[in-house]
This record gives sequence, structure tokens and C-alpha cells, in this order.
Amino acid sequence: MTAVLKREFKAYFHTPLGYVFIGAYWLFTGFFFFNYNLYGNSSDLRLLFGALFTVTLFLVPILTMRLLSEDRKMKTDLIFLMSPLSSVAVIAGKYLAALCVYLLAMSGVLAVSLVVELFSEAEWPVIIGHFTGLFLLGGALIAIGLFISALTENQIIAAIGGYCVGFLMMLLDGVAVIMPENFLAGVLKVMSFRTRYEYFTLGILGIDHIVYFISVSAFFVFLTVTRFEKRRWA
Repeated sequence: MTAVLKREFKAYFHTPLGYVFIGAYWLFTGFFFFNYNLYGNSSDLRLLFGALFTVTLFLVPILTMRLLSEDRKMKTDLIFLMSPLSSVAVIAGKYLAALCVYLLAMSGVLAVSLVVELFSEAEWPVIIGHFTGLFLLGGALIAIGLFISALTENQIIAAIGGYCVGFLMMLLDGVAVIMPENFLAGVLKVMSFRTRYEYFTLGILGIDHIVYFISVSAFFVFLTVTRFEKRRWA
């Protein structure tokens, strides 16, 4: 798994993709920080983290679109399929590599938090709650994007598919409002990424919300492993 992680992590920076993703994330972080905090003269970072929810939704599919689709297109996946590495090790390595790049992109959030600390008094318990929620959200979206990437050889289709599924998971609470059945509406609201993420923006580190995002990540990683294993024995 470690070998796959290193290979995939380095691959992000052998092409412009890793630099573009991190640069774009930092750019949006800086823009919203300037707009909401510096220009708005506020030390409250909740609006920044709220905006980064949408930014993460749009950018993560770009990060994951090549993970498996490029290997299938270039036939380099045959190396993994014929290697002694287990399917779990291959998929976990790819997932963790994308997660590491995402963490580098999130480092800009810590930077602006330190700026707030220099000129005011940052609410670190709230910031840690926000950061945890953003990390868990990204982890779930990466798992979804990884699975979509396993279904196609086309990176553009993988990116669009990842975005559509992530967008649907965000809108579930909106769909719940128009559902006539209260039980189904409740289920959809509980499954909504936006509903779960809002608790973190309030600084609430609920175990159920943490477990939910981890469960979504684990579920889609499991689906990806199953898909990869099916190709190995096809």
C-alpha cells in the first residue's frame, strides 16, 4: 500500500494537476478570507468554512478523476491487476494519496487561522471543529470520486460523475422538504452532506456526524475495491 501511495502522490506533481488543485483551493481560501474577514473586519471564520463547502464539492472531482480512469485508459492498471498486492492495498494507496494532496490544500485554512490569531483571538475549538468537518467532507467526496473513476476510462466523465453524485448528496435535505412521506423525508435529511456539515460549522463535533462521513467514505472505498477485484478476476 505504501508503494502505491508514494507512486500516486508523486504522480500528482509530475503533472500540473496537483499544483492546480492546491493553488485553486488556496486562491478560494484567500479570496473568501479577504472578503469575509479582512474586508469585513471579523475574526469569525464560519462564513469562510461555509463557502469552502461548495469549493470542496467543485474541486475534489478534479482531484480524483484520474485515479483509476487514467490507468484503465493507458492500460497501466494491468500492473496492479497482475501484482501480488491485494485490491484493498491498491485502492487504499490511491485513496490516501488523494487525501494527502487534499490536506495540503487545506493547509491554507490553517494559515488564515494563524493570521486571525495574530491580530485577534481565534476560537480554536470552533476552528478545529470546522477543520475536522471540512476534512471529513473531503474524504467522503474523494471516496465517491474514486469509485466513479473506477467505472470509466474517460477522466472528464469521471469528474462530471463525481460532481453529480456529490451535488446530489448535498441537495438531499432540499429534496426532503418536498417529500410527502415524513419518514422518507427524515432519512434524506439525515443523509444530506449539507445537513451534517452545518453542525461542524457551529463547532459541534458530534460522534454521529463523524461516523456518518467515515461510513460514506468506507462504503465507496469498499465499492471501488469490489469493482477492482471484479476486473482482476474477469
